[in-house]
Amino acid sequence: MDGPRRYAVTLPGPPGRHGPPQVVIVHPTSELTAAGVPVYADEAGTFRVAIEGEAALPLTTLPGPGSHTCLHAVPLP
Repeated sequence: MDGPRRYAVTLPGPPGRHGPPQVVIVHPTSELTAAGVPVYADEAGTFRVAIEGEAALPLTTLPGPGSHTCLHAVPLP
Protein backbone atom coordinates (compact mmCIF):
# COMPACT_ATOMS: atom_id res chain seq x y z
CA MET A 1 0.00 0.00 0.00
CA ASP A 2 1.40 3.35 -1.06
CA GLY A 3 -0.55 5.68 1.27
CA PRO A 4 0.23 6.73 4.83
CA ARG A 5 0.13 4.00 7.45
CA ARG A 6 -2.34 5.89 9.64
CA TYR A 7 -4.49 9.01 9.76
CA ALA A 8 -6.05 11.18 12.46
CA VAL A 9 -9.72 11.73 11.59
CA THR A 10 -11.58 14.54 13.40
CA LEU A 11 -15.18 13.87 14.45
CA PRO A 12 -17.16 17.02 15.32
CA GLY A 13 -18.40 17.58 18.87
CA PRO A 14 -22.10 17.51 19.76
CA PRO A 15 -24.04 20.23 17.90
CA GLY A 16 -24.97 23.24 20.03
CA ARG A 17 -22.93 22.10 23.02
CA HIS A 18 -19.56 23.56 22.11
CA GLY A 19 -17.96 20.25 23.02
CA PRO A 20 -14.51 19.46 21.76
CA PRO A 21 -14.09 17.35 18.66
CA GLN A 22 -12.98 13.73 18.99
CA VAL A 23 -9.92 12.49 17.10
CA VAL A 24 -9.85 8.87 15.95
CA ILE A 25 -6.69 7.19 14.65
CA VAL A 26 -7.36 4.88 11.70
CA HIS A 27 -5.10 2.31 10.06
CA PRO A 28 -5.29 0.74 6.59
CA THR A 29 -7.21 -2.49 6.16
CA SER A 30 -6.77 -4.92 3.30
CA GLU A 31 -10.08 -3.75 1.79
CA LEU A 32 -10.82 -1.36 -1.06
CA THR A 33 -14.04 0.49 -1.88
CA ALA A 34 -15.87 -0.25 -5.15
CA ALA A 35 -13.95 2.72 -6.60
CA GLY A 36 -10.60 1.18 -5.55
CA VAL A 37 -9.94 3.57 -2.64
CA PRO A 38 -8.24 2.00 0.42
CA VAL A 39 -10.41 1.50 3.49
CA TYR A 40 -9.10 2.59 6.90
CA ALA A 41 -10.51 1.55 10.30
CA ASP A 42 -10.01 2.27 14.00
CA GLU A 43 -8.48 -0.36 16.31
CA ALA A 44 -11.87 -1.97 17.01
CA GLY A 45 -12.79 -1.98 13.31
CA THR A 46 -16.13 -0.31 14.01
CA PHE A 47 -15.31 3.11 12.50
CA ARG A 48 -14.39 2.74 8.83
CA VAL A 49 -13.55 5.45 6.29
CA ALA A 50 -12.25 5.85 2.75
CA ILE A 51 -9.68 8.64 2.57
CA GLU A 52 -9.20 10.82 -0.49
CA GLY A 53 -6.72 13.67 -0.02
CA GLU A 54 -7.58 15.30 3.32
CA ALA A 55 -11.19 14.07 3.31
CA ALA A 56 -12.35 10.99 5.20
CA LEU A 57 -15.59 9.62 3.78
CA PRO A 58 -17.40 7.58 6.48
CA LEU A 59 -18.36 4.04 5.49
CA THR A 60 -20.07 3.41 8.84
CA THR A 61 -22.60 5.45 10.79
CA LEU A 62 -20.99 7.97 13.11
CA PRO A 63 -21.87 7.97 16.79
CA GLY A 64 -24.18 10.75 17.99
CA PRO A 65 -26.63 13.01 16.21
CA GLY A 66 -26.18 14.47 12.76
CA SER A 67 -24.99 13.10 9.47
CA HIS A 68 -21.51 13.87 8.24
CA THR A 69 -20.50 12.92 4.72
CA CYS A 70 -16.98 14.30 4.89
CA LEU A 71 -14.51 14.60 7.78
CA HIS A 72 -11.00 16.05 8.02
CA ALA A 73 -8.13 13.53 7.86
CA VAL A 74 -4.46 14.25 8.59
CA PRO A 75 -1.70 11.75 7.73
CA LEU A 76 0.46 10.79 10.71
CA PRO A 77 4.17 10.00 10.64
